[in-house]
Amino acid sequence: MNANPLLSAEQLRCTVGARTLWRDVNVAIRPGERWAVRGPSGSGKTLLLRTLAGLAPCQGGAVYLDGKPFSAWSPPAWRARVAYLPQSAVLPEGTVETTLAAPFAFKVHRGRKFSLEAARHYLGAVALDPAFLEQDTQNLSGGEAQLVALIRALLLQPGMLLLDEATASVDPARTTHVEDLIDTWLGESRDRACVWTSHDPAQLERVSTQSLQLERPA
Repeated sequence: MNANPLLSAEQLRCTVGARTLWRDVNVAIRPGERWAVRGPSGSGKTLLLRTLAGLAPCQGGAVYLDGKPFSAWSPPAWRARVAYLPQSAVLPEGTVETTLAAPFAFKVHRGRKFSLEAARHYLGAVALDPAFLEQDTQNLSGGEAQLVALIRALLLQPGMLLLDEATASVDPARTTHVEDLIDTWLGESRDRACVWTSHDPAQLERVSTQSLQLERPA
């Protein structure tokens, strides 16, 4: 397995107003690894994942993808490789199928083609019928929207998944399916890794092999 980090951060520091949320955060995530970010409420777990995804600035330190800093990448290229899944999935209007297919029209994903077969495969993996593709996204439950967001991300074949409470609204049975699906996804390529946050410590024990602890700011 490649020992070089897929995604890494050095000396990250984040401040909110006059308060330092966290400082001196260092992490090196290598292919095949499953990380958990742990910490009490208010310790900045979501903000850290958003920083790693290139969606939130930090006030110190740097983040690297394949050894190159964020500044060396275009934001779309970075986010094509590093997929961030928030706790509350916001989906565009339309059917599930059109939502899954829409990103393939973006320039950064040229050369890739939406696969209806792959979409159906992922639906089956989380115990959803193919007819679910015709559902209106605005009528989905919070858990169903989270599943659609996950499947959309997997179809785009990122190298890194940042899962921020990504099963918080999913029922327990399908949560198990999601965990199994991501484990299978990781095993399909040597150049993939994932990071989880979860309110459920037992879930973090199941899905992670490495851990980063954040503390509540003073």
